[in-house]
Amino acid sequence: MKLDPVLPQVLDGNVLSGRRLATYVKDRVAEAVENLHQHAGFRLCLAVVLVGDDPASAIYVRNKGRACRKVGIASRSIRLPSDTPQERVLAEIHALNADPEVDGILVQLPLPEHLDVNTVIDAVDPAKDVDGFHPANLGLLLGRNALLQPCTPSGVMLMLAAAGVPLKGAKALVVGRSLIVGRPMTQLLIRAHATTTCAHRHTKNLPELVGESDLVVVATGVPELIKGEWIKPGAVVIDVGISRREDGTLVGDVEFDAASQRASAITPVPGGVGPMTITMLLWNTVLAGRTRRGAAGPERQSPLG
Repeated sequence: MKLDPVLPQVLDGNVLSGRRLATYVKDRVAEAVENLHQHAGFRLCLAVVLVGDDPASAIYVRNKGRACRKVGIASRSIRLPSDTPQERVLAEIHALNADPEVDGILVQLPLPEHLDVNTVIDAVDPAKDVDGFHPANLGLLLGRNALLQPCTPSGVMLMLAAAGVPLKGAKALVVGRSLIVGRPMTQLLIRAHATTTCAHRHTKNLPELVGESDLVVVATGVPELIKGEWIKPGAVVIDVGISRREDGTLVGDVEFDAASQRASAITPVPGGVGPMTITMLLWNTVLAGRTRRGAAGPERQSPLG
């Protein structure tokens, strides 16, 4: 795999590092943010809506705020009690939609059970939907190049590009069918001219499909669902999943040690796809802000140049 010389070395042997690429992209984001401030006269702003007191969600929101500050993006955190009525949550989102100083809106998931997640996500202005979850933005993946794409799948595509993984004509398998990762990942690979299959944990011939694939992207949340012995020798393996064992160690959806003996490139857990998710959220904020404020055309641009 040959890398563009201006990009960071993302491969350490056959281990594909998301941390190195995330650092590089964040530098490009910081440059874009400062350029907008110097030449267009505004600072980008990302607003995060957090409902409830889920500890993991609170950590994610804190990390997103810290990431924003590092690249010069202003951040707002709207924190609501877990028993907040849906009408109040929607009112907060509508207020952010109407606020000209807010460029991106993110609703932290999961939401408390009494809230309808689809109604809440649908309330976000598609032009400020930096998570890429609004049905208008998801729908654009089918026919046109959506400006705001879901962060994890777009981060995976950037990792594949940086590592020089050939996709045109490749047999790609996506294991997982969520609207957050699996289905948009499938569409992005199709757009890259890969011959793409979408499977899931209930697929009957999963080992055979894995064994036939040049690229395997796994996002099921089932620890070590994909066995290393299934991997086709020389395949590229992208593990989006992350789970914590009883002993506190983190594992992905793929048996890493065994799979790494067969794969030409494989992402670790942690340190693989995870760092790219927040990074692409920052890049989406740049795209949303400069497009909405008329500082650039509506085309999706890559931080890799």
